[in-house]
Amino acid sequence: MAYELHYWPTLQGRGEFVRLALEAAGAPYVDVARGADGADGAGLGEAAMLRCLDDPQLAHPPFAPPFLKDGAIVVGQTALILQYLAPTLKLVGRSEPVRVWTQQIQLTIADMVAEAHDTHHPVGASLYYEDQRPEARRRAAEFCRLRMPKFLQWFEATVQRNPAGTRFLVGGRPSYADLSLFQLIEGLRYAFPNASQRALAETPAIVALHDRVAALPRVAAYLRSDRRLPFNEQGIFRRYPELDIV
Repeated sequence: MAYELHYWPTLQGRGEFVRLALEAAGAPYVDVARGADGADGAGLGEAAMLRCLDDPQLAHPPFAPPFLKDGAIVVGQTALILQYLAPTLKLVGRSEPVRVWTQQIQLTIADMVAEAHDTHHPVGASLYYEDQRPEARRRAAEFCRLRMPKFLQWFEATVQRNPAGTRFLVGGRPSYADLSLFQLIEGLRYAFPNASQRALAETPAIVALHDRVAALPRVAAYLRSDRRLPFNEQGIFRRYPELDIV
């Protein structure tokens, strides 16, 4: 049975972290809001996703996309979806300490993703970017100059301290955290090309990790496919040149 991934049809967003795990593992899945054939903007698929959010039969309804359906099980929240999938997809180690550490890294990635989002929506997610430009510029300055380097240097130290070597974050094989760090770097390079170039120049180990993940055969095939949506100014990572502050 194929997994059902529910996310907005025209965005990478938080759903992309789950897509990468499914693609890297070669797991069968349906991107529900994009339709059975993966077509962008499939209105019936998006309607089905929204109906699922409001389904009165669900005892544990998700708050928002992304969420995953695995038969009768429905899992929301990106980090939890990945934690749920990882043992089956063989994207996490077997021991409990390794699984807890991998999830801690994933949650730290989620923190940075949220801070990147808040550079363009610092006042409220319901407001347009144009309604909060002065606040966005102030928030972006702190993010680009202080927060981005601090997060990336922590990931760098994590790779450097991995007892199994510096190829991946945890152990000697790629985990879902490695896939998510790849996506985080991709997003930062899109949204903040100048600030991220400066910060990543100080973190060569995670740059090498990013390139290693991109070269994984299934990931590389996915990145070349039309299933990989382009970044745009409706998602988490948005390119507003005035916010790319060095």
